[in-house]
Amino acid sequence: MNLFCRTIVRSTLVWGSLLLLPLTACKPKGESVVEAPLKTAPAWKLKDVEGQLVDSDQFKGKVVVIDFWATWCPPCVSEIPGYIALQEKYGKNGLAIVGISLDTQGPEQVKQFMAKNHLNYQVVIGDEAVTTAFGGVEAIPTTLVVDRQGNIRYRKVGAEDHAAFEQRVLPWLK
Repeated sequence: MNLFCRTIVRSTLVWGSLLLLPLTACKPKGESVVEAPLKTAPAWKLKDVEGQLVDSDQFKGKVVVIDFWATWCPPCVSEIPGYIALQEKYGKNGLAIVGISLDTQGPEQVKQFMAKNHLNYQVVIGDEAVTTAFGGVEAIPTTLVVDRQGNIRYRKVGAEDHAAFEQRVLPWLK
């Protein structure tokens, strides 16, 4: 693991008020932790980079990949082309990718990143309440796969090869 990713960052997020997020680090490939059926995914409401409210209810009946990430996290950024490809390939089959940004510089930084990298999936700005609701996010990327019934079926911490991750998602799309 490189020194950048080893560094633990205590971050705050400004969104109406200052919220203290838990300690966050980034984990590169090869350090994934797999946990199978965990629990029902919690409901959430977060704002996108334009300030519009996005509600988890909008994704009912879909297979949802929820990715906790940040623009400054190299392993997070390395996975984005794979998520773009998955959304493009399987969106018509009921797949929805939702990136929950834990960036500390506000939505404008995330908006610029999205434009530069041509993200084709929903991105919202996270807060401490959503990370807690999902059982805590100790490192990023942390990614979950939620089935059509709203159950968390897969959770990983750290980056994963795109082809391997695609194979983990496919069973839930059938």
